[in-house]
Amino acid sequence: MKSQDYLDEIRKRDGLVRAVLKKITVENGQAVFHLITDVNYTSEDVEYAGKVSARFAGMPAAARVVKSVPSEEGVRHTLLEILARRFPAFAAFVNAADIVVSAGEGGGEFSLGVNSAGLKKGREDGIVDSLEKALAKEVCGNWRGQLHEVRGEMRIESDAPEAEPVLAPRYFEIGGYSAIDDAKPKRAIYIADLNGEGTDLTVCGAITYIEERQTKNGKPYFSIAVNDASGSLRASYFSKKKTVEKVRDLRVGMSVCLTGDNEVFGGGLSFRVRAIDLGAPAADFIFVERPSRPVPAKYRVVFPVPETDYVQPDFFGTKPLCEDFMRETFVVFDLETTGLGLNAGAMDRIIEVGAVKIEAGRISERFSSFVACPTRLPAEIVKITGITDEMLVGAPDIADVIADFYKFTAGCSLVAHNAQFDSKFIRYYGEKQGYEFNGKLYDTLALSQELLHLKNYQLNTIADHFGFAFNHHRAFADAFVTAKIFIELVRIKGAL
Repeated sequence: MKSQDYLDEIRKRDGLVRAVLKKITVENGQAVFHLITDVNYTSEDVEYAGKVSARFAGMPAAARVVKSVPSEEGVRHTLLEILARRFPAFAAFVNAADIVVSAGEGGGEFSLGVNSAGLKKGREDGIVDSLEKALAKEVCGNWRGQLHEVRGEMRIESDAPEAEPVLAPRYFEIGGYSAIDDAKPKRAIYIADLNGEGTDLTVCGAITYIEERQTKNGKPYFSIAVNDASGSLRASYFSKKKTVEKVRDLRVGMSVCLTGDNEVFGGGLSFRVRAIDLGAPAADFIFVERPSRPVPAKYRVVFPVPETDYVQPDFFGTKPLCEDFMRETFVVFDLETTGLGLNAGAMDRIIEVGAVKIEAGRISERFSSFVACPTRLPAEIVKITGITDEMLVGAPDIADVIADFYKFTAGCSLVAHNAQFDSKFIRYYGEKQGYEFNGKLYDTLALSQELLHLKNYQLNTIADHFGFAFNHHRAFADAFVTAKIFIELVRIKGAL
């Protein structure tokens, strides 16, 4: 199948006139063509796309269509990805801050700022034409590009992939053992270290969630979540007739051993439980902290850009900020998530990260990205945040975003409003990738309660007190206003 011939047929419909094909999957014996369009489409458009897809696939096929209007930030991000993936030599000449994107109806324009050497190389290699063609395959609309010259030195970065550290898994001895399935495990692996395939592994921890369910055939099984000193694990256990009553007696808070295999399933690692027994860490168990992975050598998918607040400085007076504050660098961050944390034993998802950096008392950089979510967003979250499933199409995975966020925060103190909420998410997803967010953490909620006298201490109430307007419940806007509030609270307090 020639993709261009396929798209030429698809684009004959008004609702699919600028559609792009993101991927093809096989589900339940049929090919599914995933299309993105930037205009309103009808059910007839989807039906037409399905018929065209079946003809080109030569097998039963269907089409799934999502409307997604390209944003300037999204196009900039896509250009950076294309450069890194297809033109790494030229990418060394390009700084993320020097990519200018102007979006309009049906497409737009982009311009890459490079030094004189980059300008020469880009023209000789026909980079603009190549980028236009590559962008047309990933983003809806017609996009035209150009190069413009900026002063600056060429950035040299290694094209070699960053070496992944090899960390030995940690184990601890099991005590207080009592048989249910009689697996007789002697030691347990830290849950946080279940990073690869393995057989006959045991995890040991307290039950945080357990629910009996039934298969389609009416056979009982249990969905269970356990927590040890390093992390949480959720799995399913298919009970045996001789032990099912004992498993039914298990309750939240009891300590158990789950023995099974860590296998690849559905594109990711999954722990398949074969046996459940009672057991706990040995009496002399001492938790061994794992050192964090090193700071990544370069950003993967989220590239910070300069940011300036033109209103805030000295607006509330001339009281100087304390020297400790001026010497320290802070990252003020906010997250949008699918829930409040653990939900039926599983951690809710991060769907947006927004952050700003404060250096020498002033906002200097921004970090902002959507995060891919493999499940549909709850209606309540869509209503609160305005973020929809369509807006997350093509967003980077949390593993890449959290690595970039760790790099962005390296050497900085963290700040958030109601910091315990946001920090539990970054620590959870950071630990899954080997990154430990364990630096100093400041909470503007606690500082506001200490220094201000307000009817409540919600972010919008504090922002109103200082006269800051913002778009509440979007990660970057919340982080930006929190940074401004943090600066003023430190000014009031006169100390960190």
